[in-house]
Amino acid sequence: MTEANNLLALLQRPLEPTFLPKNDGKTVIDVPDDFLTDRYRPIGAELQSRFSGDAEQRIPVRTSAPPDLSFAASIDRRGGFSLFVEKHREAAAALITLFIAQPDIPTLMSVATYSRDRLNPVLFQYALAVAIQHRPDTKNVNIPSIVSLFPDQFVDPAVFPKLREEGSVVQQASRMVIDIPPNYTASDREEEQRLAYFREDIGVNMHHWHWHLVYPGDGPDAVVRKDRRGELFYYMHSQLIARYNNERFCNRLARVRALSNLREPIPEAYFPKMIRSSNARSYPGRHANIALQDVNRVDNSTIVQVNDLERWRDRILEAIDQGFVLDTNGTRIPLDETRGIDILGDILESSSLTPNRRLYGSLHNMGHNVIAYIHDPDYRYLEDYGVMGDVTTAMRDPIFYRWHGMIDQVFRRFKDQLTPYTSSQLSFPGVTVSSVGVQLTRANTPPNTLLSYWQRSQVDLASGLDFGPEGNVFASFTHLQHAPFMFRVQVNNDTGAVRKGTLRIWLAPKVDERGTPLSFKEQRLYFIEMDTSTVTLNPGGNTIVRRSDQSSVTIPYERTFRAVGTSSTPTNANALAQFRFCGCGWPQHMLIPKGATGDGVQFDIFAMVSDYTIDAVNQTQDPNAPCDDAHSFCGLRDKLYPDTRAMGYPFDRSTEATVETLQDFVSPNANMGTGTIRVRFSNTVIART
Repeated sequence: MTEANNLLALLQRPLEPTFLPKNDGKTVIDVPDDFLTDRYRPIGAELQSRFSGDAEQRIPVRTSAPPDLSFAASIDRRGGFSLFVEKHREAAAALITLFIAQPDIPTLMSVATYSRDRLNPVLFQYALAVAIQHRPDTKNVNIPSIVSLFPDQFVDPAVFPKLREEGSVVQQASRMVIDIPPNYTASDREEEQRLAYFREDIGVNMHHWHWHLVYPGDGPDAVVRKDRRGELFYYMHSQLIARYNNERFCNRLARVRALSNLREPIPEAYFPKMIRSSNARSYPGRHANIALQDVNRVDNSTIVQVNDLERWRDRILEAIDQGFVLDTNGTRIPLDETRGIDILGDILESSSLTPNRRLYGSLHNMGHNVIAYIHDPDYRYLEDYGVMGDVTTAMRDPIFYRWHGMIDQVFRRFKDQLTPYTSSQLSFPGVTVSSVGVQLTRANTPPNTLLSYWQRSQVDLASGLDFGPEGNVFASFTHLQHAPFMFRVQVNNDTGAVRKGTLRIWLAPKVDERGTPLSFKEQRLYFIEMDTSTVTLNPGGNTIVRRSDQSSVTIPYERTFRAVGTSSTPTNANALAQFRFCGCGWPQHMLIPKGATGDGVQFDIFAMVSDYTIDAVNQTQDPNAPCDDAHSFCGLRDKLYPDTRAMGYPFDRSTEATVETLQDFVSPNANMGTGTIRVRFSNTVIART
């Protein structure tokens, strides 16, 4: 692993030349003289001796034939890189293929070292991270948190001069923590700012980046073609929309209005207040009431018309109504209840797995581009893309949720045409859920009441401050948090034998922003997954307790914001295992909705135990395997998705017209149970201990 971990030094300080020290000045990469760029080759010997004197570790790099990097020549090293731009995506796929094709780690280190100072840093970081995660000899290497490498994509740039001053003037032991102010993108005169804590949460945006890192849309087939990838694209983004709507109801805002009419002006404005560190240019803002326009970007060959989006959408909807899509040979591929949603996910995104990109286009990706370039669609003002053009920043913008609301409507069109689940598909004979509720882990707290509040946490940004200070430089940020709690489910097993089941716990709002009760037809769209786990049911009564930090959706703070550098890497084997692939997952601090002050907000909690013999996937399971704990959104590494049921089951399909309330849905099925819980929000800030 030592050789493999050497690759991590290439990820630090992405804009600095590779020969500069890494790991707080303790590590130096011995760059061969002929690997230096034209600017530094004439003074290579002086540079190597000047910057390597105090190094505790030297990483040798073998000399090899320089790789052909012409596929990335059109991407400016100091410009932006976007996975939504086709040229950029193709370059990333080629670079991933190059890195994965290297026969061993020393050769990979050589090729990556040569490439690093010649390529766009975000392109390089993305491709190397994907390659590390998918090569068998490097897949256990920890990929550092992107916020520590590219803080400009997550953090108010006003703090960077303060961080550099603190790091340059003050010794490490005496450095102050620099505070990132909350709600810095707009005033409270803008009602959408009530949701800034969700949209601009660092952990939420890092989750979106890491998911796309684990599930790249282009690249070698072995990297892209993962089990149920298209379905997971649908489900993860659908859950994002559901969670966002839950937060909107808590803040007395109406549900997301899907961006169905692509011709009407967009009333939502967004000014991100962010600066791209690679070229010190700001992410452009978007004024209110601007309409989408045809894009003709000569800088990166992104050419797409609004009419293209409408035509692709209509063709996909027509295919859904017909029950099949056409591949490039004109062969019909049925959209059945087993694989239909997976195929649609590949088409809508569209990934390299799409069966016919020429016919169905690239609706999701090009939609991001049309919105991202709304301020300068023909490159007249030499402006780069807005936040919607980058997976690390897209979720900050309110329009992200409107655009994905439209994408979700297309998926729902397919789901709503499926036959409602039958009694046999929902039931588990002999198993009864008698109650479900929650309980804070603190003593003497009332049942079924959860508490949320603000928390101030810290993140080390030193590894992303190019040409900045050595040592740690911390910034503090304020985010939503909830008090730890437990799910408690009472289950009776009357079969007379030990049975295994799958416990599924969901949460949904009872009322909308006006306090009007939601019908089940409406409420079904807003259920958010809390936890899915395998349980053993002994004959008779069973009390199942699941801690909130055991959720199959989330990862803990320590893995969301893991630091970079030798001093931060755990030495304990178990801790190190948790440090590896496990950055993919919804942040634990955002597991439950914010609720409200006073009496709080009431939610329906739903629990269901389904038959494990039907749910089980035939594969070897390791209950102690690292990073298997956020499988609901991220799947299992190098394995099949661990549930044969459709993602979102049992709420992914419509029901009979006679089902008007949640109780109507639950009553015929003894293996389901519901309860009412309340989330109270305390407008106080508590520092993380």
